[in-house]
Amino acid sequence: MNRFIAWLPDRIDRRVRVAAWLSFLAQTIIIATGGAVRLTGSGLGCPTWPLCTEDSLVSTPEMGIHGVIEFGNRLMTGVVGIVALLVLLSIWRLRRERRDLWRLALVVVLGIVAQAVVGGITVWTGLNPFIVGFHYVASLLLVCVTAAYLVRLRTVPGPRVLAVPLWYARLAYASTVVLAVSIVFGVLTTASGPHSGDVNAGRTGYNAELLEHIHAWPGYALLVLTVALVIAARRRGLPVLGWSMVLLAVELVQIAVGLYQARNGLPPLLVGIHMVLAALMAATMTAFLLRMTEPAPLDAAATDAELAASAR
Repeated sequence: MNRFIAWLPDRIDRRVRVAAWLSFLAQTIIIATGGAVRLTGSGLGCPTWPLCTEDSLVSTPEMGIHGVIEFGNRLMTGVVGIVALLVLLSIWRLRRERRDLWRLALVVVLGIVAQAVVGGITVWTGLNPFIVGFHYVASLLLVCVTAAYLVRLRTVPGPRVLAVPLWYARLAYASTVVLAVSIVFGVLTTASGPHSGDVNAGRTGYNAELLEHIHAWPGYALLVLTVALVIAARRRGLPVLGWSMVLLAVELVQIAVGLYQARNGLPPLLVGIHMVLAALMAATMTAFLLRMTEPAPLDAAATDAELAASAR
């Protein structure tokens, strides 16, 4: 055990970065596989939980392709969990000096456990559309946490201050709220549309066509706000210019996919891409917000340390 602990990284090296990227990719992929379950009508491919059937842990030939798809998504949960544990191990020796990374890694592990339980509740309730929607939002938030972890890997630990004007930060936070509203209405739209995950699954009862339009409004508002953020960052020479442009690019692709799917009968593949892009857009927004700060000047950091010590 001592040899194993000694082998673990004692600094942010390639092993730590690879584990972090694998965690981000795994969290993104499981959204895609979860979307495949829903969009192929395989939501109850495994009708029980935690077993696939009352007598089998895995899908059986009699269950057909739906059982394979649903069980494959459950297997992906195991992969995500293993990768999250690898991330924890990769920073075990750094957990005191990099408490920020340690806490984010713990959030991911605990979130995966909670997600597994929510997945079980989803099956037990016959794919209740609101629980299915919550399941997706929780996965999206874990993508954001893993994205935050990647950003924090490249930052200096300690107090941080804004690297952008206060008004710019407020505009960015307002954009985040608009993004959240758009995602919520997107989830409600999908929960009210034709892709229920199973022919016998319930729907919300809301007007899906009306929700499509309501979902689009904050999406367009977000585009306008992001254009303003890009222009301001360019004119002011702000350090977040690159991330604001990436955010704008993802939004443009997302809007194009959304318009195409809405005008072509919601083809399952496009809906799935739309779901994954929403998660990537939220992850990009996370990185953008975190890049608005920089390490505090040494004198400010010392003052903060003294205040913390006096408080104790």
